[in-house]
Amino acid sequence: MATPSRKTSTPSSLASKRALPRDPSSEVPSKRKSSAPPAPPPLPLQSSRPFVEGSIVRIVMENFLTYDVCEVSPGPHLNMIIGANGTGKSSIVCAICLGLAGKPAFMGRADKVGFFVKRGCSKGMVEIELFRNSGNLTITREIDVAKNQSSWFINKKPTTQKVVEEQVAALNIQVGNLCQFLPQDKVGEFAKLSKIELLEATEKSIGPPEMHRYHCELKNFREKEKQLETSCKEKTEYLEKMIQRNERYKQDVERFYERKRHLDLIEMLEAKRPWVEYENVRQEYEEVKLARDRVKEEVRKLKEGQIPMTRRIEEIERQRHSLEARIKEKATDIKETSQKCKQKQDIIERKDKQIEELQQALTVKQNEEHDRQRRISNTRKMIEDLQNELKTAENCENLQPQIDAITNDLRRIQDEKVSCEGEVIDKRGEKETLEKEKKSVGDNIVRFDNLMNQKEDKLRQRYRDTYDAVLWLRNNRDKFKQRVCEPIMLTINMKDNKNAKYIENHISSNDLRAFVFESQEDMEVFLKEIRDNKKLRVNAVIAPKSSYADKAPSRSLNDLKQYGFFSYLRELFDAPDPVMSFLCCHYHIHEVPVGTERTREKIERVIQETRLKQMYTAEEKYVVKTSFYSNKVISSNTSLKVAQFLTVTVDLEQRRHLEEQLKEINRKLQAVEAGLIALYERNKHLEHKDNELRQKKKELLERKTKKRQLEQKISSKLGSLKMMEQDTCNLEEEERKASTKIKEINVQKAKLVTELTNFVKICTSLHIQKVDLILQNTTVISEKNKLESDYMAASSQLRLTEQHFIELDESRQRLLQKCKELMKRARQVCNLGAEQTVPQEYQTAFQDLPNTLDEIDALLTEERSRASCFTGLNPTVVEEYTKREEEIEQLTEELKIKKVELDKYRENISQVKERWLNPLKELVEKINEKFSNFFSSMQCAGEVDLHTENEEDYDKYGIRIRVKFRSSTQLHELTPHHQSGGERSVSTMLYLMALQELNRCPFRVVDEINQGMDPINERRVFEMVVNTACKENTSQYFFITPKLLQNLPYSEKMTVLFVYNGPHMLEPNRWNLKAFQRRRRRITFTQPQ
Repeated sequence: MATPSRKTSTPSSLASKRALPRDPSSEVPSKRKSSAPPAPPPLPLQSSRPFVEGSIVRIVMENFLTYDVCEVSPGPHLNMIIGANGTGKSSIVCAICLGLAGKPAFMGRADKVGFFVKRGCSKGMVEIELFRNSGNLTITREIDVAKNQSSWFINKKPTTQKVVEEQVAALNIQVGNLCQFLPQDKVGEFAKLSKIELLEATEKSIGPPEMHRYHCELKNFREKEKQLETSCKEKTEYLEKMIQRNERYKQDVERFYERKRHLDLIEMLEAKRPWVEYENVRQEYEEVKLARDRVKEEVRKLKEGQIPMTRRIEEIERQRHSLEARIKEKATDIKETSQKCKQKQDIIERKDKQIEELQQALTVKQNEEHDRQRRISNTRKMIEDLQNELKTAENCENLQPQIDAITNDLRRIQDEKVSCEGEVIDKRGEKETLEKEKKSVGDNIVRFDNLMNQKEDKLRQRYRDTYDAVLWLRNNRDKFKQRVCEPIMLTINMKDNKNAKYIENHISSNDLRAFVFESQEDMEVFLKEIRDNKKLRVNAVIAPKSSYADKAPSRSLNDLKQYGFFSYLRELFDAPDPVMSFLCCHYHIHEVPVGTERTREKIERVIQETRLKQMYTAEEKYVVKTSFYSNKVISSNTSLKVAQFLTVTVDLEQRRHLEEQLKEINRKLQAVEAGLIALYERNKHLEHKDNELRQKKKELLERKTKKRQLEQKISSKLGSLKMMEQDTCNLEEEERKASTKIKEINVQKAKLVTELTNFVKICTSLHIQKVDLILQNTTVISEKNKLESDYMAASSQLRLTEQHFIELDESRQRLLQKCKELMKRARQVCNLGAEQTVPQEYQTAFQDLPNTLDEIDALLTEERSRASCFTGLNPTVVEEYTKREEEIEQLTEELKIKKVELDKYRENISQVKERWLNPLKELVEKINEKFSNFFSSMQCAGEVDLHTENEEDYDKYGIRIRVKFRSSTQLHELTPHHQSGGERSVSTMLYLMALQELNRCPFRVVDEINQGMDPINERRVFEMVVNTACKENTSQYFFITPKLLQNLPYSEKMTVLFVYNGPHMLEPNRWNLKAFQRRRRRITFTQPQ
């Protein structure tokens, strides 16, 4: 039974319907949590539920693919799982595979087990209960999405996947074998199985357990047999070749050993020669060593003679250091005494400065008193003069009327100035407004120029000669009589950039970069200068004398709008009149319409009804011609190229309007500036007149207030005089105070001079003592220099003797090193270690050889000459000869072992082949019998045989399926390409049915294999499945399909499982099949007869 989900958005419910009576409790869906798997039901009885060993008793899913919680209880025979696509039928198949330790790749859906957990859930669970006579086996797999890992349980106890796989394999369950487990996404792969793969799957599915093992052993034995046969053959051939080769080189080996005797003597002479050299060098070393010891004794005596002299020099050096220390002490005392003298001198100078400051202060006060007396005299004189002037001043006349008149004039001029300044402010505001307008218009012109520059850059990059000609034309327009237009691509301005592709595809690139002239004479002048003189490759065209620019089209655009045309080419852009006239005349742009995608959809009708010669759709150009011979209409279309040059639009008319607007603004600015200058002049004149009147008014006011001013000045001067007379100073008292202070300072100064004299005497005494010490130090240094000179002479003799000693020592070391090298070389020649003595064999051999180098060298030369007579001998020949002798012996032994091993393998192959091939042939014959019967019942033919090309190639054995569905054809091998999809499905299904009764596997799963069959074959196959799978003692069978034909035969032993899904499903706790059946019976009984 299945439990519906709480959510309505995913397929979630499954109900079970059985013909046999069932336990009422099994008809009620169970609701459980995913945190713990449910307890397994009681063990079924074999008599009431004839499950075979390993059959599936129960399937539980939680958060698995489409299911929240679901439990399925299949029957022991045929289980039909039916439901619409997407409801969750294949989810049950996936649960069986994954629950029995199958890999996700077996289903062909996903490669990670975490993808099988329901979306939005972190964990999922699958539980499979398998029937066993000894007690059911419950396998639980909990899947963790985040870790993409599984936890395994057997009968509620944690375990590992390996243990689960072993338990499943012990029950002969093979979810990876397509003959036993055929999921929906693997149905097509069954027909793709090769004969070899089909044989292996069949062996594993229905053969005895040892059959596939025998087959694998045979393949391994055969492979080993081939390797041994090849190895024996190669070793035999190689052995014969080596024996023949050794016979050819036997004489050369004998001559080689003769030569070797001479070489051995040479080797012994060369071994003794280093020992003789070593002995000669050793004797020389002993002589040098004696001479070095004598010189060493001489060096020792010279060094002992230098010791008293060294001690005296050190004593004098200590005395010199003592004198220099005393000299430094005297210098420090002199410095300190000198600093004290300097301090006293500084104090005396400060006292002199104090006396000078007192004298200066007294002088300042004397000068101030003299100055006060002079100012008093001057003030009295000024008061007298002012009083005289006041007496002689005339009576003040009446000046007020004149002052009032001037005031009125000033007020009138001030009003005029305010008015003038207001006009200036207005003019300035107008000027600022015009300047802003001028800047805005200038920016717009610059923007247009930048767009024009973009077009010119494209022209320069693509057609450099044409660009250079444009620059020349702009500088030489005065040479032409009539109008000359720049290249057409520069003068054309698209109204909409999207339409540029039509113009560029319609006008040739040569004409797009052509200059347009109104006069033939002007064009000749231009071409002569540009082509002949400047060698530039440019194009030039001449506009028609009568303008075509405004020529009307032959058909109104309104007549063409029904076909999707929205404009003629001429209306898509603006251009100068000569350019437009040239394009209308030569390219008929006023006659070529432009359409949309709707035009392309109606193109056949457009061509037939409009008789247009050229037209454009959204992305294509159509050219229509009438055959000269057959008078048939021929049309051709080409795809439009992307526009490159005309995508930049410059509205020249707007630019000309902006230039005129700029000229008008400049004219207005000039007028405003002229008005401002006039206002400035008027304001300047008013300012001058205002200043004159103010000066005049000032003079009148001064005359009016002069007497009052004189009286005020006299009063002020009298007050100043009184203050100056009161501010008196007693010069005699000040002089007396200054004299007293100066006397006190002189007394202090005399005391300081006495102290300074004492310090000078002390400093002089210290200088005398310092000079005496310096003279003593000079005497000591002189004595030291003499001793150092004598010491240097003795040292020179010592150095020469030491140098001789060093040379002798170096010679000794060199000879010692040479002795060591010769000893090392001699030991190397004799292959001796550092601690080994010369072997007895070498000593015995050396006694019979010469003892001098000359004799050894002479004998070496003689033996080398004799050895050189044996030419053409290669030492590698002897080595190879000896090596081959050993190898021949070794190969002979190996060949014997290999042959014994080969015979053993052949005997094993014979035994295993007999145990494998005979049962296999019987098994294939049984499969063929049932397969042929199934096909015969469908009025078709089919056979299964054991196929191999070579009886000994056991890895090439395979099962071949051959079928024919029509009487007129021959039997053809089942392949993915020869038969149709339905025929392959029928063949696959019948092969699996042929295996059903022979099968030793506990269950088989086939998912939606009937989808490609026609109704007749589907009905026949269904009948066979029911008859075969519902027999006694057959294994469990799962048949999954989304639909079935009507009126199919059913068996009492079948179990039909319906999978439902939808938003109105019942909750799990409300699912009760018994209640549904009672309700249905009541409805049936209450219906009217």
